[in-house]
Amino acid sequence: MKKMIKSVMKYIPYIKSIHETRTTAAPITLRTFFFQKVIGINRRAYWPTHFTSMISRAENIEIGIGTAPGLSPGCYIQGLGKIIIGDYTLIAPNVGIISANHDTHDYRKHIKSEVIIGDYCWIGMNTTIMPGVKLGDHTIVAAGSVVTKPFEDGYCVLAGSPAKIIKVLESSECVKYYNEYEYYGYIKKENFNNFKKRKLMV
Repeated sequence: MKKMIKSVMKYIPYIKSIHETRTTAAPITLRTFFFQKVIGINRRAYWPTHFTSMISRAENIEIGIGTAPGLSPGCYIQGLGKIIIGDYTLIAPNVGIISANHDTHDYRKHIKSEVIIGDYCWIGMNTTIMPGVKLGDHTIVAAGSVVTKPFEDGYCVLAGSPAKIIKVLESSECVKYYNEYEYYGYIKKENFNNFKKRKLMV
């Protein structure tokens, strides 16, 4: 009986997080929890993901508050290099974020490069973010785009393949909002620094 109670107790924080994130853009649900923590799909990712998405090398990926790359279906988040994604960034279905590419002379080798995406960004459906890309805060990437170079100033809309700026946003009109309960994926804000020191390579 004690063993069973102990086993159940370890899931209590997750039950609380389901309630506290239910109205956010990156909610923890029983469905995502079941596929990740029970069945084991993307178990190493410390944020909720869809069972059709693929997350590799989660220890090289740092996400912000309210951000969950791969929560939408069909995403490929490849952390061979390092990936850093800021707070409250939305990532649509079928997005690829690639932090390493094959060597053009020897496909067995990978050339790693950091990918950084800022706060309050919106990465549209079927977008590909290539190695070395850095996007500033409030960058919107239109659906189907391929981003091959940095746009570090942010506050813009990108579109095309390769992506280019099609609109500049007025920074004073861009809204910054905050969740009532702040989570880095499954981890409460006050516990994240300790988790990062122990588990992440970023």
